Amino acid sequence: MPMHTQGTSPTLQEDLSSTRPKDSSGEVWAFPVDEVMEEYDSRREGLTAREAVARRNKFGPNLLRRHKKKSVWIILLEQFRSLIIGLLGVAALVAFWFGESIEAWAILVVILINALIGFFTELRAVRSMEALFKLGRVNTRVRRDGTIEEIDASELVPGDIVILEGGDVVTADMRVIAASRLQADESALTGESLPVSKQTDPVGKDTVLAERCSMLYKGTAITRGAGEGIVVATGTRTELGYRLIVVTLVIAIFVAVSGIIAGKELFLMIETGIALAVAAIPEGLPVVATIALAKGLRIMASRNALVNRLSSVETLGATGVICTDKTGTLTENRMTVSQVVLSEHKVQLDENGSGKANQVPNIEDDPDLRLLLETGVLCNNASLSDQGVLEKGVGDPLEIALLSAGRKMGVEARALSEKYPEIREDAFDPEVKMMATWNRLSEDEFRIHVKGAPGSVMDRCDNMIEKGEIKPFTQEKKDQWKVINQDLAADGLRVLAFAYKDTDDDAGEPYEGLVFIGLVGLLDPPREGVKPAIDHCRNAGIRVIMITGDQVETARYIARAVGLQDGPGGEVIHGNDLMQNEELEASLQDKRTVMDTSIFARISPRQKLDLIELYQQNGHIVAMTGDGVNDAPALKKADIGIAMGQRGTQVAREAADMVLTDDSFSSIVAAIEQGRIIFGNIRRFIYYLMSCNVSEVLVVGMASMLGTPLPILPLQILFLNLVTDVFPALALGVGEAEDGVMHRPPRPPKEPILDNRHWTGIFVYGLVITTTVLSVLLLSLNMLELDNRSAVTLSFLTLALSQLWHVFNMRSSSSGIFNNTIVRNRWVWGALVLCLLLLLMAVYIPPIALVLQIQPPTILGWGIVFGFSLIPLLAGQLWLSFTKGTAES
Repeated sequence: MPMHTQGTSPTLQEDLSSTRPKDSSGEVWAFPVDEVMEEYDSRREGLTAREAVARRNKFGPNLLRRHKKKSVWIILLEQFRSLIIGLLGVAALVAFWFGESIEAWAILVVILINALIGFFTELRAVRSMEALFKLGRVNTRVRRDGTIEEIDASELVPGDIVILEGGDVVTADMRVIAASRLQADESALTGESLPVSKQTDPVGKDTVLAERCSMLYKGTAITRGAGEGIVVATGTRTELGYRLIVVTLVIAIFVAVSGIIAGKELFLMIETGIALAVAAIPEGLPVVATIALAKGLRIMASRNALVNRLSSVETLGATGVICTDKTGTLTENRMTVSQVVLSEHKVQLDENGSGKANQVPNIEDDPDLRLLLETGVLCNNASLSDQGVLEKGVGDPLEIALLSAGRKMGVEARALSEKYPEIREDAFDPEVKMMATWNRLSEDEFRIHVKGAPGSVMDRCDNMIEKGEIKPFTQEKKDQWKVINQDLAADGLRVLAFAYKDTDDDAGEPYEGLVFIGLVGLLDPPREGVKPAIDHCRNAGIRVIMITGDQVETARYIARAVGLQDGPGGEVIHGNDLMQNEELEASLQDKRTVMDTSIFARISPRQKLDLIELYQQNGHIVAMTGDGVNDAPALKKADIGIAMGQRGTQVAREAADMVLTDDSFSSIVAAIEQGRIIFGNIRRFIYYLMSCNVSEVLVVGMASMLGTPLPILPLQILFLNLVTDVFPALALGVGEAEDGVMHRPPRPPKEPILDNRHWTGIFVYGLVITTTVLSVLLLSLNMLELDNRSAVTLSFLTLALSQLWHVFNMRSSSSGIFNNTIVRNRWVWGALVLCLLLLLMAVYIPPIALVLQIQPPTILGWGIVFGFSLIPLLAGQLWLSFTKGTAES
């Protein structure tokens, strides 16, 4: 029966060139798997590398749209689309209207300079952000040339065989060709909130999208089970891509329109008013903030932390509780099989998973050991390369360790799979904590291989294997094995149990009447650097909570190894003993016990969610680590969701605010520290900008009230706005850590960037600078009897230098006067030198001096300027010495 329907073309290539999803996939949901495979010229072992390259060259990358770099011309153009430029444009028009052509052209020059400064600073920030966002990529497991590989999702091509399991994001439209408890969240496409079960059987041609159980669509997520799919559409040919094209066309219809209306006033007052408006608006704030974020995020990325959401940076600095998993975060996630325990003996392995001399018997003489190794190799979704024992595998590190141990002792996965082909899999289920595979022994006989949590597996076993013979697995025997399990866990080993059963039914219940084989203890040593990182957290007032699904004994061992204290009572809370939040609210003692405990074992995903809510209800900002699909709700609920980049599922990574590329706890602490630094820098330069802008407004406002000549002219205001608002602020935005940034408690969750302390400081500093400038103006006019132009020159230079020296008032009160982050910031010194050179140019280059109406001061004049300009700095340093620093982060 041909697959092609009316409107589709007879070849794969023509099918895929269609822009409509229905045509591009040929209604594959309605045809059997074999016909779909034939139509796409594919096979179960996957495409060859040459076929994949050829198809990618023909059909392009699997992208909804190519990321287009922001061109330099667009960035330059955007510098002229701001309120500040509009105000300056109005000022230039007013100047031309009143015949003040020199001032008009000067304002146009200011516009150009402002645009160029914004262009060069923003260009670097934009390029940095673009480079950072390229680091976050989605990978997909495919079978190519019979081997499972992990590739970038953009490299998928039609006909590829994709391996899927719970937690994966579907990266192309696929026809399901294998499924085990497979479910997908398709709410992004259909709006259906509940997961949809998937199958290999075809459905009707007219089946609506939400009911196509044999299809998986790009942008959806696997919530449970495992399976395989053949790619039938990529990029914009997918269902999601088609919908995005329609939405984009609709949005493109709307265009924003803006205009600037200016009232008619006397020229000087209009120009002054506009200049003050320009000065009052912190124009440099967005650019400086972007640069500060880009620099901080670049540092985070270099320390293996990729931030998905920029808003998370502020939250990081306020984090008070870190809820962390054990495996791969506190430990290395470098699992090796350390011990194999069978009914009559124990096999001790070394760190590399190889048997020690005279301890590992020949597996041909040890049927129990062979059976356990075969079970571990066959009940497995990972893969190892063929080039050596310790070659890096693809898949779960635990399963890779089992394959490696099997290979070392002569049990090779590929050969065993060919001898006993897998016909069915029961994917790992977090509720039952087991997985199973059916492997064919003969035409009508199958062996079910099972691995999982020791307690779960042993409870399902009726018999056990002992020297190749099947014997009853009595309760007494089970109790003995449970003690062995606890002993292994107490040594810090992660323990798995193995079982099997033979059957002639390939569709029955896998977890009934099993035969117990033995236990395997896997070594996952604590990470180096975790212990000092936890100490770092304590100094910073951050609590570290271990929440793991592993056994109590294993959790306690790792906690002690990394220096994590487990509460005043020294207890670990088991998931079975953890009360629900409603019950805890009714019992203050139980609530206090939970809040004081630092280790939770055998915790379910739902309980993780409850613990996060409990900490948040008690006023904490919570960071939560996770790697599985079931962790996604907790990652979203946490204030900072942190996904594992190496072992984490794609669903977890997309739900998270931050992804750790090395899965290390130390990277979390480094990110929190950098978050505090970024927040502190942003607070510091906003504080600086606002106090400088307020001083300019107060200077002109108070002079008008006193009836004195304006101490600073409109073009001089614009000049200062360019000099003091940009370069020193930029320098503050890229500063290093303030002294003791990780030796003080987290910032209160609801504390704004500028609180009452800062606003008080802004007006106090503004008032001090204003008083200083007006004093110089009055001194020049009344005592020195200077003309207006010379007096205004001195007041202008006093204001400029006061603002430059004011940058040193941005230090923390806890730091020293000469030893603080401002003094150590080389960019601050560079900014000061540059600004001083620009001021000297304004004074001594005649054309500039003429435009700005500046008269070069005498030596006495310079002495007055320097002397008075130091008053705000000295006042600020005295204030910092006797009060809490308002610039602290």
